[in-house]
Amino acid sequence: MLATTIIALLVVMAMALTRALLGPTIYDRILAVNVFGTKTVLLIAVICFTLGKPEFLDIALVYALINFVSVIGVLRYFEFRSSNGGEVMDD
Repeated sequence: MLATTIIALLVVMAMALTRALLGPTIYDRILAVNVFGTKTVLLIAVICFTLGKPEFLDIALVYALINFVSVIGVLRYFEFRSSNGGEVMDD
């Protein structure tokens, strides 16, 4: 059952990474990177549970905080950039 969970998380992470690379707007890409980070935290937690090593949960929590702060920072950057008359470039 845990192997199935790990495989499902890896598939969702691959889909999020694809969306991050091919997203139509910058906001879709940022959201996909946020989803990737969240699924990484879940993957670390599942691996922790599988290996019976609860000390890795600290790593997952730190990664979740870094993911949250970085996404907020990038969104604020693009908000500031677009409010100053600079255009946000969409590929």
